[in-house]
Amino acid sequence: MRKLIAVAALALCLGARSPKLSKDDQVLHALNRLTFGPRQGDIEAVRKTGIKKWIDLQLHPERIAENPELAQRLAPLESLRLSQSATERTYPNPQMIRAIAAGRQAMPEDPVTRAAVERVVHRFKVKKSDAGDAPLEPAVPLEQLLNREQIRTLRTGTLEQKREVIAAIPEGQMDEVAIALPPGLRLQLLPVVEPGLRRKLMLLTAPQQLIAFDLSEGKLYRAILSNRQLEEQLVDFWYNHFNVFLDKGADRYLVPTYEREAIRPHVLGKFRDLLEATAKSPAMLFFLDNWQSVGPGAPRRPNAKQPVRGLNENYARELMELHTLGVDGGYTQKDVTEVARCFTGWTIRQPRQGGDFFYNDRVHDKGAKTVLGVTIPADGGQDDAEKVLDILAKHPSTARYLSKKLAQRFVADDPPQKLIDKMAKTFRDKNGDIREVMKTMLTSDEFFSQAAYRAKVKTPFEMIVSAVRATGAQVDFAYPLARQIAELGQPLYRKLEPTGYSDANSEWVNSAALLARMNFALALAQNKVPGAKLDASLFSGDPGEVAHQILYTDAKPETLAAIAKQTQGSSSAPVVGLILGSPDFQRR
Repeated sequence: MRKLIAVAALALCLGARSPKLSKDDQVLHALNRLTFGPRQGDIEAVRKTGIKKWIDLQLHPERIAENPELAQRLAPLESLRLSQSATERTYPNPQMIRAIAAGRQAMPEDPVTRAAVERVVHRFKVKKSDAGDAPLEPAVPLEQLLNREQIRTLRTGTLEQKREVIAAIPEGQMDEVAIALPPGLRLQLLPVVEPGLRRKLMLLTAPQQLIAFDLSEGKLYRAILSNRQLEEQLVDFWYNHFNVFLDKGADRYLVPTYEREAIRPHVLGKFRDLLEATAKSPAMLFFLDNWQSVGPGAPRRPNAKQPVRGLNENYARELMELHTLGVDGGYTQKDVTEVARCFTGWTIRQPRQGGDFFYNDRVHDKGAKTVLGVTIPADGGQDDAEKVLDILAKHPSTARYLSKKLAQRFVADDPPQKLIDKMAKTFRDKNGDIREVMKTMLTSDEFFSQAAYRAKVKTPFEMIVSAVRATGAQVDFAYPLARQIAELGQPLYRKLEPTGYSDANSEWVNSAALLARMNFALALAQNKVPGAKLDASLFSGDPGEVAHQILYTDAKPETLAAIAKQTQGSSSAPVVGLILGSPDFQRR
């Protein structure tokens, strides 16, 4: 195993070497870059359609019929469809539940919030003196709800035995059982229960956790099942470009709306629209603190204990460094300050008013500003910031910076300057039309060059999704896959820095990471990943044939030799696992 990992690390660091791309290699290359990995039948489908027409369809996802199974998987994920205010009302935090259960806080007046809280509070035993972080004690202990044999089975039985115990619990008693289960045991049961009960297990105990749960499951199901694969690739790309950290305060409630309304509708539209949608999103305003930024002379908050607010430059700096111009884009610290002044007053309404974007003219800096040499006159309002967005979206540095980032994602870590220049010209000529920029890249000689072929290493998210797609594994509970992705170093929606996750090979290539990938691959192949089922009988036991079934091309001789030595006399499952963990599969 160690030798195989060493081979993998060396192969990935040295980079790919391939002959001139054949027609078949072009098809495989397009599928590896524009999807989250080919599935059975995809190669033949692209050949039949023709690669140019297939790429054009992916650039127009509205023309592609969506996979009906995806809608079924997304249907239970309620928080992905709720407004920001409805999300906060529907999933109350533990502090609210504890305070109400202890009698320290009245029931909320809002009927939706009241219903959500009432489902939970009367099932807990809470004293007024209970500490805010102490575990909530169930009103009815588990021993009064289930017999010893049932409890023992839930803890140590097989998955099927656990299902039988759950099925035997009367429906009216299930809420009390869910509350009484210890947290660790509750997590163990999530893979064995149907989706409705799964949500109830979480909702009755930790409602807020369901938001992160829904986000992760939704992202995985879309990546695995969607027929509109390039669209999902771009949602992932642009979310990382405009990254928001899920676990920062109010963003726990704001991120679903942010991805749904600010990112997803604009991934193939005009960049200027995408830029404004993210700038006005409460999730971004909160994450980079612009909601607190005010101009000189702004009125103080009524609560004297709160600090005096002032100009906050966090968003202005990241807007230019990460979102538009790039660190070498030609701006100065003076520009950062001037942009921050333009964005004063861009804030968030109080939650009781909906928690949406709100321009507060009372705290806006009314003075004249100069941004990148352009004067913005005094006595402006919300349009001061909108003028900044116009300036940045049309700036040549933005065209170059975004073109390079897209080429790094889809072509190579160090893309040819000639390609970047062509994409940047399209960006300028087509007024920031992302679809046209992508078309320029995907129809270029550079995209289909031997230098680009298999030149990118998969991120943990890409590796795990592509493993599921390549093997045809059936996933009816995606959250365990999200936990695996987190263990590989890429917890979904939880990149703390505004940079988002990197696409660079160097970020993901080291021996420890490759060993972890191998362990996941073996676990998936042997059906040890909860919620996923792989039929290893569909694969031949011969390493070369298995490799071709999974990679859709031949594996390298050294890979096959190492696998053959590891799996002499083994069933097909270990062979499948070792192929999935091999350096050949880590590249796309």
